[in-house]
Amino acid sequence: MEVTKTAKDAVQKVEEKVENGLGVIKDSFNNLASHLPFANLAKKSSDTFVIEVDLPGVKKEDIDIKVEDDYLTVTALRKFKNELKEDDYYLCESDYGLISRSFALSENIDRDSIGAKFENGRLTITLDKVASKKVKNITVG
Repeated sequence: MEVTKTAKDAVQKVEEKVENGLGVIKDSFNNLASHLPFANLAKKSSDTFVIEVDLPGVKKEDIDIKVEDDYLTVTALRKFKNELKEDDYYLCESDYGLISRSFALSENIDRDSIGAKFENGRLTITLDKVASKKVKNITVG
């Protein structure tokens, strides 16, 4: 009877350590995810996809987009400083850092026709299919 109780205690301790470890992993992931820019991927038509990346507080000239191998990577430098000086009061809040987000590109995306537009803190990237992969309607005669 004593061996069974000891085994149950050992199993319970292992389960508690696993749960604590999962909590730490979840907290770490949430911290990491809070520094990634939000992105939406939408299918605009049968031949076009759109990626929208939220980059509030980023200037257009601080955005870099590159395609390397089968990945499109958006990198931006966020430089924000809010400073308030009064006679008896001083407040300085700043947010500075490099943010990056990568997207896997399928082989049917035309790398040469990728377009980008930045407006009001939102980057819109347009991806078209290669001509040979586009939908083609054929009329029956």
